[in-house]
Amino acid sequence: MAMRKRCNVGLITPPSIFCSPFSSLQAGVPLSDEDRWPWLNQLAAIIQRHLAARQPAVLSCSALKPAYRALLRTGRREVDGSCGGGGAGAADGQHSGDVAFVLLNPPRALLEERLQKRTAHFMAASLLDSQLAALQFEDCELAARFGSGSSGGSGAFPDAEQVVEAIVGGLSGMM
Repeated sequence: MAMRKRCNVGLITPPSIFCSPFSSLQAGVPLSDEDRWPWLNQLAAIIQRHLAARQPAVLSCSALKPAYRALLRTGRREVDGSCGGGGAGAADGQHSGDVAFVLLNPPRALLEERLQKRTAHFMAASLLDSQLAALQFEDCELAARFGSGSSGGSGAFPDAEQVVEAIVGGLSGMM
């Protein structure tokens, strides 16, 4: 939300797009890849529409695996979304000129604390460990990364405004 306000761009909110998998998440059932693909396809189509219309937008979602991010970046499913996979964007570190990924990776304790405080969130806090276990990334995929995701205490993690300012600075040529 802070990013959308700072940049005055549209906000794409996944639960409002495709609610079917979110009922499983609310019930504490982890999603499989097959559960995720229809939802990710819809997100990719929305991203492609924004790109075609030259309308900047912010999308916040758990694109946990390189193949998910490859779909969101290119609009098509690729067998290998990793940096060395040779798919679209591989020559420039997996960044198309128009889609960038930022990893917010605070300590687990901080994530758990924030999930416990959310009363109307679509994901049960009990799924945190399955989400973290599914997370796969390579630094070459990321425009920015915040935190190391250590399992220690809540630790120092930048507040929303600090994160937004760093992202805006790093992506200034895209916005």
